[in-house]
Amino acid sequence: MARTVADVIVETLVSCGVKRIYGIPGDSIDPLVDSIRRNKEIQYVQGRHEEGSALEAAFEARMTGMPVACMGTSGPGSIHLLNGLYEAKLDHVPVIALTGQVETDLIGHDYFQEIDINRLFDDVSIFNRQIVSPDSAQYITMRACHEAKVKGGVSHITLPVDILRSPSQSRKINNMTRYPDISYNFDPKEAVSAINLSKKPLIFIGRGSLGQSAKISDLAEKIGAPIIYALNAKGIMSDFDGKVLGGLGLLGSKASIDAMKQADLLILLGTDFPYTAFIRDDIPIIQVDSNPSNLQKRYITTLECLCTVSGFLDAVKPDAKQDKFYEKLVQAKESWISELKKTEEDTTKPMRPEVVAARLSRKVNKDAVIVVDTGNVTVWGMRNFRTEEGKTFLFSPWLGSMGVGIPASVGASFATDRQVVAMVGDGSFAMTMMELITARKYNRNVKIVVFNNSKLGMIKFEQEVMGYPEWGVDLLNPDFSKLAQSIGIYGRRVEKILDLDAAIDEFLATKSAGVLEVLVNPDEKPMPPKLAFTQVKGYVTSILRESLMES
Repeated sequence: MARTVADVIVETLVSCGVKRIYGIPGDSIDPLVDSIRRNKEIQYVQGRHEEGSALEAAFEARMTGMPVACMGTSGPGSIHLLNGLYEAKLDHVPVIALTGQVETDLIGHDYFQEIDINRLFDDVSIFNRQIVSPDSAQYITMRACHEAKVKGGVSHITLPVDILRSPSQSRKINNMTRYPDISYNFDPKEAVSAINLSKKPLIFIGRGSLGQSAKISDLAEKIGAPIIYALNAKGIMSDFDGKVLGGLGLLGSKASIDAMKQADLLILLGTDFPYTAFIRDDIPIIQVDSNPSNLQKRYITTLECLCTVSGFLDAVKPDAKQDKFYEKLVQAKESWISELKKTEEDTTKPMRPEVVAARLSRKVNKDAVIVVDTGNVTVWGMRNFRTEEGKTFLFSPWLGSMGVGIPASVGASFATDRQVVAMVGDGSFAMTMMELITARKYNRNVKIVVFNNSKLGMIKFEQEVMGYPEWGVDLLNPDFSKLAQSIGIYGRRVEKILDLDAAIDEFLATKSAGVLEVLVNPDEKPMPPKLAFTQVKGYVTSILRESLMES
């Protein structure tokens, strides 16, 4: 049997380190599907919706840093991929999107399921090509993997079905999983001088600080700097470390706001934090980032260091400070934690969601992967799920897409043998709940905790803050635990707080995928209700009033 374009594409993906391809078969990609069937070095994962498949690919890629593939047939199948691909684009993770297309002689004929796929995918992709010559299949696929990995984002290839079936010439290539390492050089003298002159330095970490917790802790201890973090840096540092104050912003802590108000130097380590309203205009800033386009993108910085966080921490050796700024914020942190514990230990009815997050945090494995969906659960995951270092947290930090929890858990579970636990709101759960079937089919032992308040809770709160009546946010929900049972996985519903601990223990101990549905208070506010609104560049940004910062 002659090797076809489809065969060459699959072989090249394997050579470039792609281990899985997520998606749903369809007529225009059936030649590709058959090549996957015959290739024993790549795994096909059948999703139940292409959005779920793209999200699964995105979160596997986020866990591994290596390219992962997804596919959709021409027309609707390709369109469905887009939300998951935007997740990958905005979080800079390498995903290869393969989309079918009608025969080349029918393109432009307004044929059945024909859409202008390259135009549609142009914004989401850093590399966007259609294979027009069968003998270019290997090059285009290699280039797609290279661009996705090196630049961090989505590479898209359009595949007309007749091209997929065509014979193709390709050369033998060696393993392509070695991608170029990029090294940086900078002079640390100015950074050292700025830190030495400061009396109250503050360290703000982002995802670029992943794997550098020990070095960050050493620097913070040496210069007396408290540590705050962005959403996607949750879990890098221990929340129980006295120097670590929590997040910044509307999901963050009052202690972090206090630190920002008092600091005389801000050291940004691998963060592109977009909520500039929470960064003082007058504070000197050292910005450390390996992506030159991030430097000075949002802030007027005092010093820019184009390097990795690890490189910065290795090179910058300031003097030790006897007066520790973080010690002055101990009371602020303790006061904040005390406020959180009041809700976490409250036994009133209906159950408060903070109780669920806090108790779950104490029972998951030390090295668990925690997936947090978008909505009120993002707040509970950020604030009330306090954790030691060692866990990996996965949010939708840039797209903020509802419904990522279940597919993200599935994708993450393919990348690790560690325990994977997701916190998901009922609105988000219903959007992608059929990906539980994918978990069941491929024996993914993912654990999904559903915070069921029968509301679109965050939207309800936003309506109230803006002065609108609550409207359009009530949800008619099935019994999610019984839905899980019907799929053939563990399912349990908890209504009473007295049953919660035993239910969590049983849920986490089960050997299959599972759903723990907890009925929680629909009127719980995720943030203080009094907010001021400021118009910034056409978007409404919520800013805590000064009185709330002081309270």
